[in-house]
Order: sequence, then C-alpha cells, then structure tokens
Amino acid sequence: MSAANPNSWADLLAEGRLPRFALIMLGVWLNAADSLVTSTILPSVGADLGGYAYFSWATAGFFVGAILAGASSGRLSEMFGLRSATALAGVVMAVGCVMSAAAPDVGTFLAGRLVQGLGSGWISGFAMVAIALLFPERHLARVFAAVTFVWGIATVLGPLFGGVVVEVGDWRDVFWLFALQTAVFSAAAPFLLGGSGKASGGPGIPWTQLGVLGLGVAAIAVADLVKSPVLSIGAVVAGLAILVLVVWIDPRARVRLLPHRAGDLTTVSGSGYLAMFALTAASMGFSIYGPPILQQLRGFSPLAAGYAIGAESMAWTVAAMAVAGATGIWETRWMRFGALCLVASLVILAFTMADGHFAWVLAGGSLMGAAFGFSWAFMARQLLAALSDEDRAIGSSAITAVRQTGAAAGAAISGVAANLVGFSSGLTDASARAAGLWIYVAVVPLALVGTWALFRMTAIPPLMGRDSSPEASRVGE
Repeated sequence: MSAANPNSWADLLAEGRLPRFALIMLGVWLNAADSLVTSTILPSVGADLGGYAYFSWATAGFFVGAILAGASSGRLSEMFGLRSATALAGVVMAVGCVMSAAAPDVGTFLAGRLVQGLGSGWISGFAMVAIALLFPERHLARVFAAVTFVWGIATVLGPLFGGVVVEVGDWRDVFWLFALQTAVFSAAAPFLLGGSGKASGGPGIPWTQLGVLGLGVAAIAVADLVKSPVLSIGAVVAGLAILVLVVWIDPRARVRLLPHRAGDLTTVSGSGYLAMFALTAASMGFSIYGPPILQQLRGFSPLAAGYAIGAESMAWTVAAMAVAGATGIWETRWMRFGALCLVASLVILAFTMADGHFAWVLAGGSLMGAAFGFSWAFMARQLLAALSDEDRAIGSSAITAVRQTGAAAGAAISGVAANLVGFSSGLTDASARAAGLWIYVAVVPLALVGTWALFRMTAIPPLMGRDSSPEASRVGE
C-alpha cells in the first residue's frame, strides 16, 4: 500500500504505474497532435499537391479511420490482449505517416491520413481501455485531467510545429517525425503494459455497426464536395440519420459496439455520449479554417496563425488543470459552465473572425478551449462511473469513438458551410470573409443540442445505479 495520499499525484504514479502512465500520455500526444497538425500546413500541401476543396478531408479522412478503429478497440483489446493490440496500432499509424510524408499526389496524401487515422484511433482507444483497466477509480479524475493537459499541449505544439516546418523546411518532415515517434511507442508498448493481460468475454467485432457507422461518416464527409447546396445539406442530414441508426441497431446485434442503453437519453451514458458528440462537432471549424482565414485576411504567417489557434489549446489546458481537484456539486457546475462557454465562443467568433479586433478572436478561441477544459474530464469520469464492469472496456473506448465521430462530422459540416460560400474555388478575401461567419453559424444548433444533453446528463443522480443495470436511474423518476 502506498504511503502517499490515495487521491494525490504521488499515489497515482506509485506502485509501478508511472511507466504505464507515460506510455498512455505518449499515445494521447500522438493522437491529438497528428489529428490537428494539418491545420497550419494545408496551404503548403495544397500548393504542392493541389486541392483547396479537400481542406476538410485532410481532417475528416483522418477521423473516418480513427472512428472505425476507435470504435472497435474495446473488442480488439479483449480478443488479442491490450499489449499486442497497442503495439500493432503503432505500426499501422507509422505506415500511414510514411505514406503522407512520401505522397506524390493528393490522393496518396489523403490515403495516408486515413491510415494514420486507423492507427491513431486504435492507439487512443486502447489508451482509454488501459486507463479503465489499469488505474483505480480514485485516480480517474487526475488521469483524465492529465489526458486533457496533454491534448492541450499537443494541439498547441502540433500546429505550431507545422508552421515552423513550413517556414524553414518541408511540410513532409512533419510526418517523418510522427513516424519516428510512433515507432518508439509501438516498441515500448509490450513492455510497459505488462500485467494488463487479455480480457475475457470478447465475442467478436461488431462489423454491422462499424459498416453503418462508416457509411454515415462518409455521407457527411462527401457533403462538402457536392456543389449543390440542397444536395450538400441533404447529405449531412442523411449522414446524421445513419449515425442514429447505429445506436438503434447496436442493442439488437449479437456483438455490441456501445454499452447497454447508450442510446437512452435518460441515462448518464446516453446523454453523455450525445453531449460529447455534439460539443466536439461544434468546435471543429476554428482549428481547420481559422489558420487559412487569418493568413488570407490578416496577413499572418503560418507560424503566427498557429500561435493564434493555439490560444484555444492553452485555455483548454489551463482550465482543465485549474478545476482538476473539483468534487461533488462543483463537477456539475463546471461541466454546465463549460457548455455555455462553447456557445458563447461560437457567437463571438462568428462576428469577429473576419473583421473584428483580433483580441476578440483570441477571446473567442480561448473561451472555446476553456469550455472543454472545464467539462471534459468530469464528463468522462461520470460516464465511466456509470458503466458496469462488463461494459467498462467497450464503454471507455466508445468515448474516443464518439468524440472522433463528432470531430469528423463537425469538420465536414464546417467544410460544407465554407465550400458553399466559395472556399472550394480558391482562397480569396471574399471566400475567407464569408467562411469566417458561416462555419460558426452552421454549428450553433449542434452546440445547443450538446448543452441540452450535458444539462440532462448532470441532472441524473449519480448514486442511483449504473446505466447497464435494471436499476439505472432515469430523469424524472
């Protein structure tokens, strides 16, 4: 028994947990930094390989792979063991990085991003499984706070590194660096995840749900390549409807993708997953389209644009660390305050991104980051606490899958809004100014849905049972 305070950082890292913790944080870094690194290098990639119309695809394609991988990571960890599965995930991501680094055309580059997404999704999903299986429940809040901190640092350094590389070298060097880091991660995983073993009871992989999930995300992702406004909006609506179909199919399938009652909005997991999806989707436009808009309208260099977008990540990190020790009613208050911050940030950015004083752009981006810093760790902790032991592996990996589904959907919806006002035809003052408004207006409804779901989630008494049990609490009961 550790002599340290059982709720302290010292106890968290004691008893052999430090190496595991370090590996998990490296996995989080790889997933976060690689998912957003394209935000500052895409203008250079587009100039080299061609295709402004594919701006959102560099992000959405990555998340398509990440979603399919992350959604299956819980079952794969049960079937093959956490150590072997995590090492293989690193190999897949490294291959994708090499593909993008050596890409002779935009098609190969996007294919590499898809493969990177597959590897990154497995890495992130297995990290969530490792957290759930290898750390005592008393440490979950601090572990998720650390995950949030690394996400914040990664999303600052990722775009900034991309900006530095563009200014002093070749954008391809970004992916060579990630290939090297991922190789180190893959080699270390079998040694540092010792003791995790192979979980029992993995009946297979939910291929039907994964296929439908991929179809839904693809329908949303292709919407920004359609020229007709009616067809673009129709593809988004159809894609969202297909994603809802996944939730309907899952409890009826032989092998489940999601925890029990994950589609029931009267449970913590049901409302929590919806909040994670919608709030994440609403935040994607800033990181994807912010840098090119700032470069076009304000004359920023890639590095300066990276610093500006980094305000979101820094605020996320600072906010997360500031509230990491909150307990009881303050968890609920911070989560709700965070959701309201996101809505406010979208309004501020919509009116100031193109023509407002730059201080307001920084304020809007910072408020967006703080929104997740205040809420994300507590949302994940409450959701995991509501899961039974049977659902802990797939429920924890589903957090990653839901977040990445939201990211892909949000990237595509922002892409539809941008391209419908002329962004796909070329980056001009007019197209950048119009995109600076509509990429935020288009996702306000998602932010409102996410806020409603989070308020609903936090209205469910936490001590009335777990969502997968017959006694699971329901709002209003």
